[in-house]
Amino acid sequence: MSASDLDGEHLQSIHVRDLARSLTRPLTSDGEPNQVTVYARRQDRSARSRVRLAPGAALVHLDAGPARPLSDDELLQHLRDFAEGLRRRWTGSGRPDIVHAHGWIGGLAACAVARELGIPFAQSYHGLAAAERQAGRKVHPHRDRLEKAIGRDADMVLAGHAEEAGAVVRMGVARPSVSVVPYGVDGDQFAQVGPAMPHGGRPRLVVVCDDLRTGDVGTALRALVHVPDAELAVAGGPDREDLENDGDVHRLRMLAKELHVADRVIFLGRLPRKNLPKLLRTASLVLCLTPHQPCPSVPLEAMACGVPVVAIPAGGNADEVLDHITGLHVPQGRPVVIGRAVRHLLAEETTLHGYAIAAADRARSRYSLERIAAETLRAYEKLLPPEPEPEPADVAEPEADKTPALAS
Repeated sequence: MSASDLDGEHLQSIHVRDLARSLTRPLTSDGEPNQVTVYARRQDRSARSRVRLAPGAALVHLDAGPARPLSDDELLQHLRDFAEGLRRRWTGSGRPDIVHAHGWIGGLAACAVARELGIPFAQSYHGLAAAERQAGRKVHPHRDRLEKAIGRDADMVLAGHAEEAGAVVRMGVARPSVSVVPYGVDGDQFAQVGPAMPHGGRPRLVVVCDDLRTGDVGTALRALVHVPDAELAVAGGPDREDLENDGDVHRLRMLAKELHVADRVIFLGRLPRKNLPKLLRTASLVLCLTPHQPCPSVPLEAMACGVPVVAIPAGGNADEVLDHITGLHVPQGRPVVIGRAVRHLLAEETTLHGYAIAAADRARSRYSLERIAAETLRAYEKLLPPEPEPEPADVAEPEADKTPALAS
């Protein structure tokens, strides 16, 4: 369950929907399919109360506050209503075997109800307050304290990568209660073979980010100076029709002019998710240069499309991108070093091809949705009470057979 919008295209929404669909499959070939219900707060009046995600998986919208997106402060004001909706659903025949909350506000509501009803409870944060603050994002003043309380009260915390797991332990959560279950990638949607956007003959570097202010596009522009034959495509920020009026786009375009690379930079705006694989298939390299709270899905989606990744080893990047195997690790805020590393790699065609093969293989084998779902189910199983062994039936001693045996 989550208090966030699970109908959109942001990371948590995509992850929870994909996970719900994948969790319906049994862990073993002879096991029974699982029933998965995802609970979310209604944010659109037109949204149906129950939406089928897949056979055995459904999304249920609960009413708590006005049916529109709310700030963290506003969400907290309606937390009691959200918890009451969960309590009604989880009492009686609707009682789940396990509750898995996504996000800290959803965790507050779910943890209270799960504890009250004695249901095993797992928590995924999808980013901690400290990391969000480092990334320059505004954080609720009580979030650190509440995240710590949720983690200490949860039966298990599922971290998205090793760096987050370490941060959770430093918050005071017992290490045995923390497991790393990474994000997955849809190998059907993100694959090497498929339609691609048109592009010229230059090697293309691609940056994908939600927010142009925190995606470190400036570092990518400065690195481009040292890769004279390449172009840079930036996907993110406002919709394409709003690019001309966006202050961040204007600032970055002015920087590109100052660096004399404006003729080799393309701002694409925010791409619909269905178009992202088409862009990635045109890339020679994908750049993930955000030093704090990088999006863990971008390297996975690039690698699944057979594109090596040049990344700062932070957050999920450190686990996902293997240095000199599926891409390169580069230092934070060093555009000259990054640019030279990119130029050298583009010149080594055989090495680049080898990285591309290894990247696709790693995304397919390590981060498939099926494998991530199986790891999640194994984590759940640790929290479920063992099934009682059947008691042996009382067998009465047979009386001696008084019928004479027949001799042949």
